[in-house]
Amino acid sequence: MRNYELETKRRVEFIRGAIESAQADGVVYGNSGGKDCTLVSILCKIACDNTVGLIMPCGSKRNYETDKTDAEIVATQFGIATRVVDLSDARNTLIQAVGEKVPLTDSALANIAPRLRMTTLYSVAASENRLVAGTGNRSEGYMGYFTKWGDGACDFNPIADLTVTEIYEFLHYLNAPECIITKAPSAGLFDDQTDENDMGITYQRIDDFLLNGTANERDKSIMEKFHNASEHKRRMPVVFEG
Repeated sequence: MRNYELETKRRVEFIRGAIESAQADGVVYGNSGGKDCTLVSILCKIACDNTVGLIMPCGSKRNYETDKTDAEIVATQFGIATRVVDLSDARNTLIQAVGEKVPLTDSALANIAPRLRMTTLYSVAASENRLVAGTGNRSEGYMGYFTKWGDGACDFNPIADLTVTEIYEFLHYLNAPECIITKAPSAGLFDDQTDENDMGITYQRIDDFLLNGTANERDKSIMEKFHNASEHKRRMPVVFEG
């Protein structure tokens, strides 16, 4: 297990360095009521008092209920400023406009919300001289379980090297609310959606492979499929070099 007292100190210094080098005045992040954004929010608040979280419901019923409630619980416990920006109407308008030109696939529809949320975060960041904090973890990164130019975009990410297992250990150390720790990981894109059901493998097995190099053949096959198919997400755009 990592020394999370030391990890906190190192990551707070990292965040402060990112803010200072960009000559920014603060931080903004998406507060979805999930494990990753909770850890990021705590670290950012320690590093910079001028940290604000945006709760951005976008089409899913759970966004207005469990996710919003959990997000507010975290914000209250750690004294983090919070704003709610409802993106459901914007999502519906975009779906209608694009849908008139091309039939939208399930994948296209699922990725609209994360990209609208990132647009919102950068709009606030640009207006208030803030940096956008990323909330993706190592396990998601390896599997490509994030939206390109959506939740995968950010100015800095203080938890990208941590597996989901380590995220939970860190949250326990920081005394995060129990509702966050016991909640099934979900991107919150639609009701009853969970990360593990989408991928067909548990984070525990993914992390066992990442941390210890152990996995059965079925799990290896699933992870290899996701990892290879998402390689383009982990790279900058391919450009012509004349």
